[in-house]
Amino acid sequence: MRTKLFLFASLSALLLVLSACGPAVSTAGRTLSVSGTGTVYLTPDIAYLYVGVHVEDPDIATAVETNNVRTQRLMEALIALGIDPIDIQTSNFSVWSYEEYDDLGMRFTNYSVDNTVYIKVRDLTGLGELLNTVVEAGANNINSITFDVSDKSAALEEARQLAMQNADALAQELAETAGVSVGAIQSITYSEYYPSAYYGMGGGGASLEGSVAPISPGQLQVQVQVNVTYAIK
Repeated sequence: MRTKLFLFASLSALLLVLSACGPAVSTAGRTLSVSGTGTVYLTPDIAYLYVGVHVEDPDIATAVETNNVRTQRLMEALIALGIDPIDIQTSNFSVWSYEEYDDLGMRFTNYSVDNTVYIKVRDLTGLGELLNTVVEAGANNINSITFDVSDKSAALEEARQLAMQNADALAQELAETAGVSVGAIQSITYSEYYPSAYYGMGGGGASLEGSVAPISPGQLQVQVQVNVTYAIK
């Protein structure tokens, strides 16, 4: 009698395991994954640029001294324009030598000295005047003008909302086409894309004769992409 009861209990357990592996599992876990994008355009309110003094001379002491004088004059001109000293940072100072030949074919050593400062400009209305002023003060290298927005938090929030709306609309469209219904959100991931650099003036070294360099900051964009997975039913 005990043996029969044991066999009956074993068979019941086996049937229970088999029922758990039946069709109910194969119909569960159906999902729909979509990507949505939100883009917001902004007007720049800040600029970053590199301004430098390049000097060459056969005498290294003369090259360094000339560069020092012109760079000091450059920094004083920036401060006179209203640039805060904390927004002026030396980014490079270098001295190197190279061989050259004069008109008679005689070889001699020439020395090159560079001093570059990184400037943060908070008032874009005077950017053209600033560029003219630094050239007149002795700068002969101006490059990598980058425009930016000081506070992008509100724009990023709006872009995230737009991205989710875009993802939801796409999910509804695909589900309707496939003859299913969209259920609850299962997962969300997102990525933020910031403005890329704008490269402006480069080179220089001569006075612009009072003209103001035309600089257009244009618009920047922040973009958010979301990846959303929905349950379908």
